[in-house]
Amino acid sequence: MSRQQPRRTLQDLATAAGLSLAATSYALRGVRGSPATIARVRQLADDLGYTVDPIARALASGRTGSIGVSGSLRDLWQQDLSVLLTRALRRQGRYAMIADADADPAQERLIVEQFVAQRVDGALVSPVDPAAEHWRLLAPSVAVVAIGDALTARPGSASVLFDNRYGVATALRHLADRGHRRIGLLAPSLPSTPGRPAQLMAASIADALGLELIARDAPAAMNEAVAVAVGLLTGDGRPTGVFCLSDSLAFAVYQAARDAGLRVPEDLSVVGFDDHQLAGLVSPGLTTMAWDEDAIVSAALSQLNGLLQGTVTELPPFRPTLVVRSSTTTPRR
Repeated sequence: MSRQQPRRTLQDLATAAGLSLAATSYALRGVRGSPATIARVRQLADDLGYTVDPIARALASGRTGSIGVSGSLRDLWQQDLSVLLTRALRRQGRYAMIADADADPAQERLIVEQFVAQRVDGALVSPVDPAAEHWRLLAPSVAVVAIGDALTARPGSASVLFDNRYGVATALRHLADRGHRRIGLLAPSLPSTPGRPAQLMAASIADALGLELIARDAPAAMNEAVAVAVGLLTGDGRPTGVFCLSDSLAFAVYQAARDAGLRVPEDLSVVGFDDHQLAGLVSPGLTTMAWDEDAIVSAALSQLNGLLQGTVTELPPFRPTLVVRSSTTTPRR
């Protein structure tokens, strides 16, 4: 009977790499070191068959190596963002725990409690309610980065913010420039807080542009939002264009338009707010506001690593770019 090979240790990897234990650990996680050093250490780890012992790492460092990732995953863009965050964490040698808040503050609180029980080192969250007190349940030693909204009730958190005013103004101006004057606004049914101003600022922007805005709240899930969109598109005084604060809602408007016997864009122009990968595949292609997802993920990981190392910097908000496709045109007279 052959003997089981002893488990390779971080010291074995450090000796093979000719580096200190700390430098080897940093390089393995992609936190520090040149790209060449990081690549060499990871290749040596593969060659030696080295894998991280989570128990040993937790005992030695006081950290579990796990990071909580939370968002409302029925929103297509947040699904993709969670996948990108998970991949980025994996490249750093960290384990991601993905949880679905489902646009529900009560569910979000349960997730935070779970993160506490699992003793996560940090959390990357797209908050449902950024002003909620439950964020304080995460100890000050936990590195928390909020994406999209600042956690106003938890001092010490970092954030990656979006220039929503620019995005909303650009989308509404695009419709106004094409001659639309009565515009529907479809927004996710989420808590209205000072940290989430996109749907709140839309009214003042529309007023400045001379637009009549008809706002409706809708569930984040496409199939559930269709009924709300149908109600917006039927009856007298329906809008000639609809601006949706997510591409998921924009796809729901496509279905609602078909149910109401309307054609996009001949009878109804539609603008989204994510540039999800499906936006260029649906027919007609969806005009939408695009975010640099890779840069957002990189910024979130940079903020996370900064908090874990005790240094973090404030970042300027990300500004979206208008991607014009075939879902918008001049309204029929």
